[in-house]
Amino acid sequence: MSEDELELMPADVQSALLSIRAATNREELDIEQIDAPTGIAEHSIAFAAVVKSENSDLAGSLGTGRFVMFWSSEPQENWTTNFRIVIFARSPLESNIASEADSTDVTWDWLTDALAIASAEHSALAGTTTRIVSSGHGMMSSEADHAEIELRASWSPHGTDIGRHFAAWQNVVSVMSGFTLTPGVGEVHR
Repeated sequence: MSEDELELMPADVQSALLSIRAATNREELDIEQIDAPTGIAEHSIAFAAVVKSENSDLAGSLGTGRFVMFWSSEPQENWTTNFRIVIFARSPLESNIASEADSTDVTWDWLTDALAIASAEHSALAGTTTRIVSSGHGMMSSEADHAEIELRASWSPHGTDIGRHFAAWQNVVSVMSGFTLTPGVGEVHR
């Protein structure tokens, strides 16, 4: 987005986008801006993250995530502010952990902890956590069981410092892939 495009946006959206630019990305992640959904709100921006495999001792594919910020001049149904954050995160999981009943609760706790660490004030938090365990059959019966954990969440951020929410999302994607949820990592620097 060019500076000219930014200047044409409402002041709250400008502040929000500048705060995202000011956020420091976690070194474990490759983050890129992607096309944002249209038709939902007046303004939106989206990012995708992939955990870099060279930063992990784990074999195979690692976590991925999406972050979308929406803004409308009038809060939409179930929004408590003019903004809405929508995130997605998915990571492979050891199949023995996936069978534990509280693995989805722990994943939700990672999100709420990440928001607290980033001081990302919010309301109307909602979402789901899903465990997926796949077993091969027939010609695929020799494949080991495979498990994933998935988080989908949304909330209404308070204020325009969306960079804090962007940092919290980065921490969630990282911790779901086996990295530490650390205060000061992925935080906003001004």
